[in-house]
Amino acid sequence: MTELEQVLNEYNSLGINQQLDYDKFYLYSIITHSTAIEGSTVTEVEAQLLFDEGITSSKRTITEQMMNLDLKNAYDFGIKWIKKHPEITTESLINLSSKVMEHTGSEYHTIAGDFSAAKGELRKVNVTAGIDGASYMQYQKVPVKLEAFCQELNKRRKNIIKKDLISVYNLSFWAHFELVTIHPWADGNGRMSRLLMNLLQWEFDIIPSKVLKEDKAEYIQALVDAREKDDASLFIECMINLHIKHLREDIEKYKQSINGSEEKLVDKQVVKQEMADKWSIKPSLAEKLVDILIFMSDNNTVTTERIVQHFDFTPTTAKRYLRQLTEFGYLESLGGNKNRSYKILNDRSL
Repeated sequence: MTELEQVLNEYNSLGINQQLDYDKFYLYSIITHSTAIEGSTVTEVEAQLLFDEGITSSKRTITEQMMNLDLKNAYDFGIKWIKKHPEITTESLINLSSKVMEHTGSEYHTIAGDFSAAKGELRKVNVTAGIDGASYMQYQKVPVKLEAFCQELNKRRKNIIKKDLISVYNLSFWAHFELVTIHPWADGNGRMSRLLMNLLQWEFDIIPSKVLKEDKAEYIQALVDAREKDDASLFIECMINLHIKHLREDIEKYKQSINGSEEKLVDKQVVKQEMADKWSIKPSLAEKLVDILIFMSDNNTVTTERIVQHFDFTPTTAKRYLRQLTEFGYLESLGGNKNRSYKILNDRSL
């Protein structure tokens, strides 16, 4: 058994992926880090508020936030699409790219003709990998190379053994490397390559891999090395090692949360009694308020709607509880009436 298989077994045996809203927040993390590699500074908390509540951040540019919204829409569409096990074609990749670049893609006017990144159209201009970087293949070769890539990818998908997890991961990492090497678009190639990688992983029901913003230097260097040496295995090995690292980090965080659960139960009783004594409220009300604080220990910033969804309170009840916690000094209210959120104060968290 490989190291990756051992870590996956531990991850699954702990039931980490069975937690409430696991799929949603895991996806949000993938999206936020994928855009961060391209320069977005939107945080995971800000992305959650943007995706779930439509709350924008005054600290971030419209372009950054639209980049995240577009990528989320592309993932939402792509996950449903790939579950049908369709043929992957040049046209389907263009369609995916149009969703990734819908609100941030530019119009290009070149000697070879006009094209739109927002429509996912293939580039008609030559590009390089950054300033003084190596040139990608000439744009005239892209359509043929992309068609050949799709044919090879579909062949490998058809022949893969679904239970062989390592083969599935290798396929997804190979597809990422090949697509970004072809570089079919003027912009969005990184996001598209990571999107395709993740969709292949979802197709075969394995835990999707992330490329965190902290991994950017190692990740880019692996792409450069693999491209210069024409050896995709260098990139595949890097991605496997990153996936192992991220899974181990998630396992450690989960174990720490489990180990701290008994302490939280003790804290709950202490804070519950403090509320009942200091503010003369009923123990049943204190119980509900403390439950909100415990929930917010893992969700630092929330909205009324989030509390309504999680606890099945009415909006009026949720607002009242959040207002009381703010008055008691446990929460800080952020924003106006329409975009209000609540942040737990660090010294009062459970």
